[in-house]
Amino acid sequence: MSIRTILFDLDGTLIDTNELIMESFNHTFKQYGKEFTKQELLAFNGPPLRETFEKIDKDQADAMVNTYREHNLFHHDRYVKAFPHVVETIKKLKSQGIRLAIVTTKMDKSVQMGLKINGLDDLFESIITLDDVTHAKPHPEPVLMAMEKLQADRDSTLMVGDNSHDIESGHHAGVRTAGVAWSHKGKGFLEKYNPTYMLEDIRDLLQLIPTTRN
Repeated sequence: MSIRTILFDLDGTLIDTNELIMESFNHTFKQYGKEFTKQELLAFNGPPLRETFEKIDKDQADAMVNTYREHNLFHHDRYVKAFPHVVETIKKLKSQGIRLAIVTTKMDKSVQMGLKINGLDDLFESIITLDDVTHAKPHPEPVLMAMEKLQADRDSTLMVGDNSHDIESGHHAGVRTAGVAWSHKGKGFLEKYNPTYMLEDIRDLLQLIPTTRN
């Protein structure tokens, strides 16, 4: 069946927040006397913050989440920018009648900031954030919630993301998935999770849609 609905992760997929995320983790861990290598920090990029910090120090998890978010929001606009060709591609997909949604583990405030600063804030019909769900990705709930809001079918839905959680959530929801080769964790990392497609460039979606819609 043709792809009629595309669900996008946000950070690392549509907008480049990688440096901001790494700096926010570094800042937070420094405040609490903890040190991690760059490779270890990469592993923290993706899951919900609370889940990450509880694994490190359950007693200080709440305080660490607050420290991270304060730093992240304060420095947000200085770091965050859309990846190449994202804005034009999203606009073209929308003009072709593709239903578009964001499915992210971020909270709503930072999601709105990231979309607005990059001119993406009026292009998505639905936005599913951490505030909206009981179970975050890789659970299927966020994907299924977005599909319900858009009245989308599994066979015509594609989940696009830069992390294993995005691909797994899509798999669990029974939809097609696409990894992005510009993932901070690397294309090889994503390929281990068997996405249906691997996008070398966001514009690859424009080649995919006409083929599947014919």
